[in-house]
Amino acid sequence: MRRLMEQSAQQAQQLDHLASAPPRSESPFAAFGMPGFGGLAPAAPPEPRPILELDGEEREDELDALSDWVDDFFLPVYGAEVTTAAPWCLQWQEHDDVVAWLHALWLAYQQHKDPESGLSGLFVWHRDFLTHAVAAIRAPGGPLSACMTSPERPAHRLLPGPPPSIRTEAASAAEAVGTTEPDEPTS
Repeated sequence: MRRLMEQSAQQAQQLDHLASAPPRSESPFAAFGMPGFGGLAPAAPPEPRPILELDGEEREDELDALSDWVDDFFLPVYGAEVTTAAPWCLQWQEHDDVVAWLHALWLAYQQHKDPESGLSGLFVWHRDFLTHAVAAIRAPGGPLSACMTSPERPAHRLLPGPPPSIRTEAASAAEAVGTTEPDEPTS
C-alpha cells in the first residue's frame, strides 16, 4: 500500500511538472536549456536535501525554519485534538523519524503552493502528502505513541528502535578483534 501511495505521489509530481509551462526567458533557446546570445544560462537553484543528511548549523537552521512552519501553520490548521488515537509530542524535534516526515511534508508544501504548480497544487499536496504523513506520524502505534496522548499529561519518550542486524554485529565484532574477513562463517 505504501509503495502504491509513493508511486501515486511521484506520478502526481511528474504530471504537475509536465503540465506546467516552461519558464519565460528572453533567450530563443531557453526551451532547450541553452543560453541566449552572449549570455550564460542561469544557475539552477540548489537541490533540497533531506534534513537528516544535514549537519551542524545547516541542520539547525533548517530545523528552526521547519519548527516555525509546524508551530505557526501546520499545528494550528492540521493539528487536531491530541488523543490516544492521535498522539503528539511537544519535543517532536527529538524524534528523527518525525522530523524527517515533517520536513518532507514541508518541502512538498512549498512546491505545491508555488503558482507554477497550478490551481490544483494544494489539492495534490493534501491528497498525496498531508493525509499520508499525518496518518504515519500520529498513528496510535507510531513514533509518538509513547508521548503525549492527553494535553493534561504532557509526556515525551523516545522508543528504542530495533537492534542492528546480525551481519552488522558480526562485522563490528570482527573489526574489534582485528580480523579483516567478516564474511567468513564463525561456526
